[in-house]
Amino acid sequence: MKYEEIAKDIIEHVGGRENVNSLAHCITRLRFKLKDESKADTDYLKKREGIVTVIKSGGQYQVVIGNHVPDVYDAVVKVGNLNAEGEVEADEGEKGNLLNQFIDMISKIFQPILGPLAATGMLKGLAAVLVAFGVAPTSGTYLLIQAAGDGLFNFLPIFLAFTASKRFGLTPFTGMAIAAAMLYPSLINPTDIEPLYTLFAGTIFESPIYMTFLGIPVILMSYASSVVPIILATFFGAKVEKLMKKIVPDVVKLFFVPFLTLLIVVPITILAIGPIATWAATLLGAGVSVIYNISPVIAGALMGGLWQILVMFGLHWGIVPIAINNLSTMGYDTLLQTVVGVSFAQTGAIIAIAMKTKEAKVRQLSIPAIISGFFGVTEPAIYGISLPMKKPFILSCVAGAITGAVAGFYRLTGYAMGGLGIFALPSAIDPSGVNSFNVWAALIVFALGLVLGFLLVYFTKIPTLYEEPAVETAAPKAVSPVAGKSTVPANAAHTVEKDLIASPMTGDTIGLEDVKDEAFSTGALGKGIAIQPVDGNVYAPANGTITILFPTRHAIGMTTENGTEILIHIGMDTVQLDGEGFTAHVKQGDKVVAGQLLLTVDLEKLKARGYETITPIIVTNTGNFIDILPTKENHLANGDYLLSVLG
Repeated sequence: MKYEEIAKDIIEHVGGRENVNSLAHCITRLRFKLKDESKADTDYLKKREGIVTVIKSGGQYQVVIGNHVPDVYDAVVKVGNLNAEGEVEADEGEKGNLLNQFIDMISKIFQPILGPLAATGMLKGLAAVLVAFGVAPTSGTYLLIQAAGDGLFNFLPIFLAFTASKRFGLTPFTGMAIAAAMLYPSLINPTDIEPLYTLFAGTIFESPIYMTFLGIPVILMSYASSVVPIILATFFGAKVEKLMKKIVPDVVKLFFVPFLTLLIVVPITILAIGPIATWAATLLGAGVSVIYNISPVIAGALMGGLWQILVMFGLHWGIVPIAINNLSTMGYDTLLQTVVGVSFAQTGAIIAIAMKTKEAKVRQLSIPAIISGFFGVTEPAIYGISLPMKKPFILSCVAGAITGAVAGFYRLTGYAMGGLGIFALPSAIDPSGVNSFNVWAALIVFALGLVLGFLLVYFTKIPTLYEEPAVETAAPKAVSPVAGKSTVPANAAHTVEKDLIASPMTGDTIGLEDVKDEAFSTGALGKGIAIQPVDGNVYAPANGTITILFPTRHAIGMTTENGTEILIHIGMDTVQLDGEGFTAHVKQGDKVVAGQLLLTVDLEKLKARGYETITPIIVTNTGNFIDILPTKENHLANGDYLLSVLG
């Protein structure tokens, strides 16, 4: 590994793995939280090739690396086997509304298990193919392959408990214990005993009660393959555990904190989350049945458009019992058939993404997602690709709504409980042979979903998920300052000028040597100048491409058309604000023009929290040029001449 040697050296000279509490990184530096900073060999690290300097600030031991800090971070985490706080990922702008934040959270919780999720989806499809070719469902061949494929899906809450716990700050094994309790066999509706009584008898919320907890009725339901309940449970569990750690004496924390956390969280999860999900699903199922009786087309559009979302929240369980009841009483069902085109719509969307994306990782994930999608297993496609991209997921829902409306128009009928994907086709065969067109209607819906999902996504811009977009820089050319602004200083007159950089902010200029951060003041990260801003607007200092935008939005990097790499770092140690007070108006990969608004910063909030607002603007690839000459003006407005880059 390219950075393995420096990673081993860093781990050794910060006092070893056992001296590290946590590790994160920002735009230029590794940020350690050490148990004992005196154990770190700062002098050695400062002199070590590949390390710019070391800074101790804000309770952090900061090893300044430079632009390739993400690669060094990965190497340090790997060779040190560290339980790091997590890599700082590329930002796509503002956090957005609560729905966007929820989607981002769900996607990131699923990311660690995407590989196994895609693999098991393919195995489930293989098991279904075996049955289609005559292998008995009771045979060992089928059962072992089905177990390999279905095991992860059945116990999905346990896997999600681990990843969600790490995200929310709950001890992962405590989170897994909560999930295991939710999947406990005795907490699923029994079929062989009479209920104690029935809650809300005679209403759509009628629920048989088989047990109570301290006199409170327990409404039982299956959490197998569910997603949202365990995420809510781990979020709540993290809050409870944090409280328990504060009040439980240190001498008994090891076992009393998880004991009290489980004692509180498991009953509340079963008593509260279960009934809410059950009643919401029941109400939804009843409502859709009423709408279908009025207009099959409208009901089909609603079902097809919302099905993937309903499955995410576990609300589809209110519709499945209605379909089962229809099959048992009438011998057929039309309600659940409105969603048979949805998996094809999602699969078509992923095919379009696979064809257009420039990301190798996305293409790699797409192949198994497409295969399993044809067999009706769309979780790898949804959670690994379309949902984190957001727009392709929305477009797949639109395609699903259209297929649902068409299925409603044809009154597509199912004569047995079947699967999804291509395995929904056998259930469309009318045993009496009367409704012969029904199979053709199913094929029309399948094809429509695949084509619509593909076309809607193919003709839209495919978002970037994992890799930074390639940045193309033009050949050096002369660039004029912003109209009406100051000109180049006289001492640059006889030198080849490669770039002119305007001021991104309004304020007083300060030499880098006066910045209270060694990484900047020594020029270790590059030459430039600093500004003490008087307002919180940050503008593009030149035409170019945004190459770095951190989730915390405290720093932004761009490459100009002439190849100058500029870093604007707002304030000192402001990464610790975790984005509070910062608003982004662009995203990584955007092309920008000089004077375009990039960020808005609440300077008063920064000051109130005790942070310096001084903002260094540096050329990080200084070594590529003869010199970087800053302005000699004491006060600048945004757009005024700031730096000359000399070749």
